[in-house]
Amino acid sequence: MTNPLSGTERTRHRRLREQGRTDRDDLVAVLAAGLVAHLGVVRDGWPMVVPTSYGFDDTTLYLHGSVASVSLRAESPVCVTITLADGLVLARSVFEHAVNYRSAMIYGYPRIVADRGELLHGLRSLSEHMAPGQWDYVRRPSRKELAATRLLALPLAEASVKIRTGPPDDGDSPDAGLGLWAGELPLATTWQQPVPDPALPPGIAVPPHIAARAGTPAS
Repeated sequence: MTNPLSGTERTRHRRLREQGRTDRDDLVAVLAAGLVAHLGVVRDGWPMVVPTSYGFDDTTLYLHGSVASVSLRAESPVCVTITLADGLVLARSVFEHAVNYRSAMIYGYPRIVADRGELLHGLRSLSEHMAPGQWDYVRRPSRKELAATRLLALPLAEASVKIRTGPPDDGDSPDAGLGLWAGELPLATTWQQPVPDPALPPGIAVPPHIAARAGTPAS
């Protein structure tokens, strides 16, 4: 392990330690594979978890929202989670059922991105994470649009990663003699064919970067 994750009390793996990962490359892999982050905050004494899109670079997670959003503030600590479900683990007993998954939790104090250069950098990272090539294809944000956009920057300094793979854990238990089927039911998420906007004039083809994202030739 050449690039370890942080080792704090919040990120220490207490349960199912064998599923814990301690290399930063595992964190980057989860961030790269996910699309939606869940931002956990406390507002007026109550917990609130908000789904939002995100982008990232080597040191920072960028979370996107509106200036009107009460969740995208920077005066309190947050926990951001990204989770990917990879399949069901169907055992011989209900107790041993599980889910194969990849997850990351990032802790810290976010800051509101005020510098225009960093704001554009963060928005580009978000756009390129969602649809690589889109930032250079479409119109860039105007000053008015930037003023209506809030971007939070959260350091990737304190994070925890867990990953579960493989079959059920009861293959060598007494339940193995029950004669019941057990195994994995994998789950795969794939992009579908691009659907053009009904207002699109004839003759505008799907751009190559979108066709590549969908895994189909450009029309």
